[in-house]
Amino acid sequence: MATTGDKIAQYLTEAQAMELALVRTLQAHVAMTPTGTYRSLLDRHLRETREHADRIRRRLADLGHAPGITEFGYGIAQRLIGQLLSLGKAPLDVVRGASLEEKLVKNAKDECATEALEIATYDVLEALARDAGDDRTARLAAEHRADEERMLAELRAQLPPLTAAVVGAEVEGEPSYDPSRTGAAQAVRRASHEVQRIAGDAVDSATRTARQATGTTNPTREREERRQPFSGYDELTVEILTARLGELTPAQRRHVATYERAHKRRRGVLEAVEQLEERDEADAQQQV
Repeated sequence: MATTGDKIAQYLTEAQAMELALVRTLQAHVAMTPTGTYRSLLDRHLRETREHADRIRRRLADLGHAPGITEFGYGIAQRLIGQLLSLGKAPLDVVRGASLEEKLVKNAKDECATEALEIATYDVLEALARDAGDDRTARLAAEHRADEERMLAELRAQLPPLTAAVVGAEVEGEPSYDPSRTGAAQAVRRASHEVQRIAGDAVDSATRTARQATGTTNPTREREERRQPFSGYDELTVEILTARLGELTPAQRRHVATYERAHKRRRGVLEAVEQLEERDEADAQQQV
């Protein structure tokens, strides 16, 4: 017979499987969504969803849950089913709907349904954890549910403007979908920028090596490369840094990215800088 601890571990595993499946669905939806408020919601929730899955993983480890063969197989099956469903649905997301604008409406409706299911999942997990006196798991469930509730409300607020875009495209003949501003198009541009950055890094490295060999190093430049973007930078967490990025100038954000790549290489910081650069690029295009 299962113990309460076993049930908590089971429900945590189910919640983690849902979060991991949602990561893949959101990635597919971001790839087809142009820059704007709706895309910003998806980008933010994709980061939250990854954090949720990681928090659940750490909580399971803290509980010392070592799943047996049956439980392990159940957890893997849950993840695989969720991933296969999301990956299998992604191609359909690309083609369904009479217009690209309608496709976004259908995606948003699916996301609303997923958020409702996650809310219910965390309701159950919190209730079980509180009955068992597991305050940490109960708090985790409550915090995750609050994120899902906020996301659901914000998604519902996007349904009217997304629907208006469908009317504009299919009834009035004025499409608004711009493929060049989708996540997929921007990912291609990021890949190009990354290749250029790697090439630049290689050139810089070769230049430094040559200077060192000839005794013509530039101490001022080397100090600049080692200099923190601002005082206390190395002590700040990813969450604090990403919150502060919006206050920096584009040049300061580039310094953050350069320094981060040369030192800690934290993906959360680098992705946040890239997203702000994309926002600046989109704003510049709108002003043209």
